[in-house]
Amino acid sequence: MVKLGVNIDHIATLRQARKGQFPDPVYAASICEKAGCDSIVAHLREDRRHINDNDIRRLRQSVKTRFNLEMSISAEIVDIACLVKPHQATLVPEKRKELTTEGGLDILKQKSKIKKVVKKLTGSGIEISLFIDPDKKQISAVTETGAKIIELHTGKYAAAKTQSQRNKLLQELAKAASFAQSLGLTVAAGHGLDYNNAQAIAKIPEIQELNIGYSIICRGIFIGLETAVKEMLKHTR
Repeated sequence: MVKLGVNIDHIATLRQARKGQFPDPVYAASICEKAGCDSIVAHLREDRRHINDNDIRRLRQSVKTRFNLEMSISAEIVDIACLVKPHQATLVPEKRKELTTEGGLDILKQKSKIKKVVKKLTGSGIEISLFIDPDKKQISAVTETGAKIIELHTGKYAAAKTQSQRNKLLQELAKAASFAQSLGLTVAAGHGLDYNNAQAIAKIPEIQELNIGYSIICRGIFIGLETAVKEMLKHTR
């Protein structure tokens, strides 16, 4: 059964619209856990556009399932992660002006730096996942970094305009997941997944977890967050 991690970043996005205290992402995380999710995901961006340092400290203290911190490989963020000690850190590329993460890490170009970051985080007792595109060369390079988990970037699949294009990208993801598992890596997937496209990804046998946020938070506005999480669980199990 595929696990579901719920990203609560955009609860904080709404809070930041007024620079206030509400809605509280930590409270949102508790609702998601009550609904049955398997982990809570939050991205501490370098510009702190939504989740902030206090949020991740409070999340680490309150999350009862598993706290997965999405983060860049900048020295400042790595130091913060080592202090907070989330259960898992998912290393992602980050551009200041992007609206959302635009692609996977380039392990081939940044292997040395990523390897050092993985070593430092692992030394603090944190499991590491690398967010990468479904590319065999990138997947092979992961094995040289010390990371044991990958999250396949599903953004292109989610943005596909035609069914034939979507099917092609789905097959690429399935082949990448199979290849990664053959190398001994644990495989997750996420980005752009919603109530219409997540089910096909969940059926890929090698994928053990889906991380989904934006679509759940959007749906939760209309039907309630707990119900939205429960609906996604039905779509992916």
